[in-house]
Amino acid sequence: MSLEKFNTLQSRVVPLPIENIDTDQIIPARFLKAVERKGFGNHLFKDWRFESSGKEKSDFPLNNPKYQGQILVAGQNFGCGSSREHAAWTIADYGFKVVVSSYFADIFKNNVLNNGLLPIQLEEAELQQIFKLIDANPELEFLVDLEEQKLSIPSEALSYSFEINAYKKQCLLNGYDDFDYLQSILPEVNDFEQTVLKT
Repeated sequence: MSLEKFNTLQSRVVPLPIENIDTDQIIPARFLKAVERKGFGNHLFKDWRFESSGKEKSDFPLNNPKYQGQILVAGQNFGCGSSREHAAWTIADYGFKVVVSSYFADIFKNNVLNNGLLPIQLEEAELQQIFKLIDANPELEFLVDLEEQKLSIPSEALSYSFEINAYKKQCLLNGYDDFDYLQSILPEVNDFEQTVLKT
């Protein structure tokens, strides 16, 4: 499955200042029957977004029209709980391309990277500063530069650095999944077989 290339992204953000959001809140287990990756976005945070009647909860950030964009800013320990890959599918299908937090569960972090999403992990103090800035001005534009590994708020002259696995960074920049990457280095693999393994 080839992925969309990721280099830079300029967008407003949707804040979700809740800690310890687990994968069962991201995508409740009753929606895991489908095996295709489409349609899951409708169920993102389903039990938080909607009443049992199906009516939207107006106080939930994703239902608030003043918050828009392809960047989700969440509280500490995002994606904990079970290892379901559907959580990554759901976030991507909803339209988010970046998730920002001060800590991600390891399996969740790998799942989102494998599905073309960029998890940006910041210091807790940096995350709280961002929440305050969004609260003061929901229309703030953020700029993500994967090559430079920077998350910036140009209007505030603020910039935050983030770390990312070098291999996963190259995959995102090129739109590769693991199979695409192996295909891209096939000539080197063939050369290795010819020159090293046969000596």
